[in-house]
Amino acid sequence: MIDGDVYGEEYSFSMSIDTTEKYQLIKTEDGLCLQLSGDWRFQSGIPDIDILLKHLINTQPVNLSFDCHRLENWDSGLMTFLVNLLKSCKQNNISVLQKTLPAGIHKLLQLSFAVPERKGARRAILGQPVLAKIGNVTIEMHRNWSDLLAFVGEIFFGFLNFLRGRARFRYSDLFFQIEAAGPSALLIITLISVLIGMILAFVGAVQLRLFGAEIFIANLVGLGMAREMGAMMTAIIMAGRTGAAYAAQLGTMQVNEEIDALKTMGISPIEFLVLPRLIALCLTMPLLCIYADFMGIIGGAIVSATMMDISFFQYFQQIQDFVPLKHFGVGIFKAGVFGVLVATAGCFRGLQCGRSASSVGFAATSAVVTSIVLIIVADAIITVICQIIGI
Repeated sequence: MIDGDVYGEEYSFSMSIDTTEKYQLIKTEDGLCLQLSGDWRFQSGIPDIDILLKHLINTQPVNLSFDCHRLENWDSGLMTFLVNLLKSCKQNNISVLQKTLPAGIHKLLQLSFAVPERKGARRAILGQPVLAKIGNVTIEMHRNWSDLLAFVGEIFFGFLNFLRGRARFRYSDLFFQIEAAGPSALLIITLISVLIGMILAFVGAVQLRLFGAEIFIANLVGLGMAREMGAMMTAIIMAGRTGAAYAAQLGTMQVNEEIDALKTMGISPIEFLVLPRLIALCLTMPLLCIYADFMGIIGGAIVSATMMDISFFQYFQQIQDFVPLKHFGVGIFKAGVFGVLVATAGCFRGLQCGRSASSVGFAATSAVVTSIVLIIVADAIITVICQIIGI
């Protein structure tokens, strides 16, 4: 409640203000006096100034003074309160007697208003024009494609050196990368492939059961896993698992300037770092694809045996009669292509990484996105080519 009793004269306002016992507004002969009391620190809570400002604007006193005899502890919370109060009073032509404040607060207020903010000093944040955005995106795409073509060219020459026995890398690194990309990925490949095979069988069973053609579930699962799903799901798993790891590893080496050290010693980062990873993924992807095909077919057999009463012998006999080896060959070829794309995208984004920790995370994310996009595009192109040549 804003009230007071000064110079024997009692004055009360009709409006009620929740001051949380921090201040009282008292009428004096010259105007109004703001009596501050208690703890004025941020941790103890600062009263809302809006109601006080609204009352001052409605009352329009000539002068505003302060009584700080009951003021205890204060910090920048009180200064913020007073600065906002002084600005509002200045806008409404209310004279503020700052000398009635404690000396320390008065000096701080003088410093805060000593040099007024220059108009136009703050830079206006303007939205970028649409044409500028399109131009920036186009320039960035051109730069990325140029860097990618140069990277592919360096890989090609590095591979030629490898075939001639002149590539400078350690075979122990190659075997380590083969182990990391192959046997270490079998568990996740097994889980995903079995589930994909079960899903294909279940979806096919819902429709084929209407026609009494449940035996053709084997055809659906076998053909789907052999030509598309085995290679596709293996590639996507390796993009998220191995491709991102390549980008993070090379990106961290870029941040730690290890790649610059290799260049200083005359060792090509492409031959020493990229070739072992590229060769390892190219060798393991077809093998993982064959394994994924087999596990997907097993998943379909589980659904067929439990839901359709189709024996394992009938199921595998139907696949053997309907799915020739050429379909598995198409899937294995796709897996090899996908391995090249995943390794290339992961290593490219890693070497393209900046010099900060956030750049490493961005490189890993970009490697996964780039790999998946390239996988989808390559799969579509290979499928169309196979359809044209009749495979």
